[in-house]
Amino acid sequence: MFSFFKKKTPVPAVPPAPLADPAGDAPAAAVPVVAIPVPAAEAAAHPKAAGPVVAAAESAGPVAPPPAPVPVPDSVTERTPTPAPAPAPSPAMAPPPEIVVPAPAEALPPAAAPATERKGWLDKLKLGLRKTGSSIATVFTGTKIDDALYEELETALLLADTGVKATDYLLADLKRRVKEARTTDPGAVKGLLAEAIAALLMPLQRSLVIGEHRPTVIMVAGVNGAGKTTSIGKLTSHLASSGATVLLAAADTFRAAAREQLAIWADRNTVEIISQQGGDPAAVSFDAVSAGRARGRDVVLVDTAGRLPTQLHLMEELKKIKRVVQKADPTAPHEVLLVIDGNTGQNALAQVRAFDEALALTGLVITKLDGTAKGGVLCAIAREKPVPVYFIGVGEKLEDLQTFNAREFAQALLS
Repeated sequence: MFSFFKKKTPVPAVPPAPLADPAGDAPAAAVPVVAIPVPAAEAAAHPKAAGPVVAAAESAGPVAPPPAPVPVPDSVTERTPTPAPAPAPSPAMAPPPEIVVPAPAEALPPAAAPATERKGWLDKLKLGLRKTGSSIATVFTGTKIDDALYEELETALLLADTGVKATDYLLADLKRRVKEARTTDPGAVKGLLAEAIAALLMPLQRSLVIGEHRPTVIMVAGVNGAGKTTSIGKLTSHLASSGATVLLAAADTFRAAAREQLAIWADRNTVEIISQQGGDPAAVSFDAVSAGRARGRDVVLVDTAGRLPTQLHLMEELKKIKRVVQKADPTAPHEVLLVIDGNTGQNALAQVRAFDEALALTGLVITKLDGTAKGGVLCAIAREKPVPVYFIGVGEKLEDLQTFNAREFAQALLS
């Protein structure tokens, strides 16, 4: 399983090598040694030096030159008062070994997803967006580019829940690209539309950063049925498999069996969970963040109660959770994610607006894009409320939740 988040860990500085005391009062620090083989000619002249001579990488101090050339004893560096010309390299002299210092494991970037796994997921994405893309692709089956083509394309985009503002923007951008390319092939216009959609969605493409704060507190919200708790479980699995320590907070006390569902994911991923039977959601969140700080966890995931943005009293409870979390950690929450059902179309844009006003969203998770005819809603979000999309899901399996890539999505939409 691959890591789809960026982990920021400072690279430890390499301490400078200790210097020898110029006065010679203190003994020099131990230095690494490199075995250098002795040329065959010198070995014959000096039998004692037949084995490798061990030369110190740095001398402890200047050594007085001997009155006459003598074989160099083991583990002693020979110094002469005046520099002598370097001898010609001997064929018997082997080059010194190359010393490679590996970077610390913490500083290495997360492993990328296997190409085969990503390709399989893209195939699922194309299949899931087929209902959306097929209605748009049929527009380009004509023989010429005219006003009728653009009118049909406008209708297809609106039916895909792209929204009026995003549709007008895409049509204007597409006409500009067609003019610049001087193309007369409707099939080529389809490729230009994919480029226009990718450019529109590019501001939404961003990586979830873990490691700037410890713990990184991620508060997750969403309406009932959007797949919020399942998405938390999948995200937990990916984080745990990437080496991050995760603590879950079962603050969804509003929905029956939500705590038990999250506990199953905690057991499956072998992570800790903070929960209370019938406890106050804000209190559970406070305890989880406090425990995460005390136990040195990398991530604290807070599963809040699912609710509609029209339930004002429940939205106020979400605000309360955020305020209480800030009492446990003044910098938290560091991420506020909203999970959206991709089948809801323009209603998803309304949810983004409402939850962003209440919580100041930092990212989105779009689920259930498998089989929807309303995949164009991401274009509406990009044009009217450009909150970053961290992940998109196309199924129930663990590997079905992947990072969002604007170009991949645009190509899958029109494939």
